[in-house]
Amino acid sequence: MHKMGFERGFIEFARVEPEHQDVAVRIRHFDEFIKTYDDKTAINQAGRCMDCGIPFCTRVCPLHNVMPEINQAVCEGNFEKAYKIVSMSNNFPEITGRICPALCEDGCTLSLTDKSVSIKAIERKISEYAFSHGLVGVFKPERNTNKHVAIVGSGPAALACAQELTRLGNHVTVYEKNSKIGGLLRFGIPDFKFSKSLIDRRLSQMEQEGVKFIVNTMVGKKEDLGEGVHCEATNFISGQSLTKQYDAVVLCPGSEQPRDLKIPGRELKGIYFALDFLIAQNKENDGEVTNPIDVKGKKVVVIGGGETASDCIGTAIRKGASSVTQLDYHDELPEHVDPHCGFPYYKKIKRTSTSQQEGCTRIFSTNTTSFEGEGKVSSIRTVKVKWGPNRKITPIEGTQGQMDADIVLIAMGYAHPSLSLVNEFKLKTDSRGNIAAPTDGENAYKTSCDKVFAAGDGRKGQSLVVYAIAEGRQCAYAVNRYLNH
Repeated sequence: MHKMGFERGFIEFARVEPEHQDVAVRIRHFDEFIKTYDDKTAINQAGRCMDCGIPFCTRVCPLHNVMPEINQAVCEGNFEKAYKIVSMSNNFPEITGRICPALCEDGCTLSLTDKSVSIKAIERKISEYAFSHGLVGVFKPERNTNKHVAIVGSGPAALACAQELTRLGNHVTVYEKNSKIGGLLRFGIPDFKFSKSLIDRRLSQMEQEGVKFIVNTMVGKKEDLGEGVHCEATNFISGQSLTKQYDAVVLCPGSEQPRDLKIPGRELKGIYFALDFLIAQNKENDGEVTNPIDVKGKKVVVIGGGETASDCIGTAIRKGASSVTQLDYHDELPEHVDPHCGFPYYKKIKRTSTSQQEGCTRIFSTNTTSFEGEGKVSSIRTVKVKWGPNRKITPIEGTQGQMDADIVLIAMGYAHPSLSLVNEFKLKTDSRGNIAAPTDGENAYKTSCDKVFAAGDGRKGQSLVVYAIAEGRQCAYAVNRYLNH
């Protein structure tokens, strides 16, 4: 008979959040400030799992991690077994254990009557235990297919695809147009949320497994990248040369083209895309350059309501901004909803990020109508909006406003991948400009170009790191079938 964690664990133990460094301390540095569970806390928290019979947590997780089995192993104190189980479905639990929004926790049955099992924090504990105890080994395939695959891009989809294809016996080379591997994992996400040493640690394992990485190399033409897309390439390769040299090519460019705000005054100085600010700061932290966007003592306005906006907030606070205001044109959501409403899917509630907790004014249902200033932005004009059917936004008469702004960061998300690869391989796209490729059937992940596949945000549209890892894995299996049919 299958035994669940602690039979009364969900009754006897309350949810315990991982310890966070105090705001006053953490805003003075860029290091990670959320601590990993100790062994006892992880065991007790895993013991809250009810093994409820229908694991909705597993169902709503894009990777379909088998949480009840993982929790059971942790509850028994067997972290090695837990790592083996989670590694069967998730290549990078050290990443999802830090920056995943934890869809699984909203799908936890315990959340219907209590706080969900802290799955994300438990996953982080498992991965850190595994690395610190030498449990993360080098996987060697049983056979060599003598097939060669090129992967363009090096974000989570690309890395997951590369690792799976290598473990299936293929020879994989990853091409990255910037100076280091990792995509937006390295350059976009702030260090205080995700230390880049974690990427280097995992890349070491992947290199030992046989993955080859080539940086500063762009596939396609630099002039096709589009405004706001970063590129440090010094070498350029044509798509034709890749398809000739390799048995298959996988495109994982991410969704890189930032959404712009084309309103009066956009040409003023002091207005930047979010990634201009975030990438420069990550490079400064790495000792490469000084962030040219100086926010110290300045009034910063962040336009957008998602994770990228939140990352800008936390970074601006650490860089000494005198104030940070976030403008979100979406309506303010309730902080609590009926737990049965929409279960087991991600709840539509107001969520406050750690960066927002650090000192940010949040303004909802507000649209920016113009930027004002003499050569440089000094204020922005706004209007309150009402949302109607079909996501139609209507300005509300008499609600016009104005606020000071020394620096404006546009963090409105990403429209589609850069057109450089689309043009280079003459690819078909969907209505939103993403690379067209189905996700099932005989042509799973195949683009309209022979031998060329696509996965991740460049195919799906901007999404979550956990979806990118899932697509990278699934694409790898599709490519392996194609190579060995």
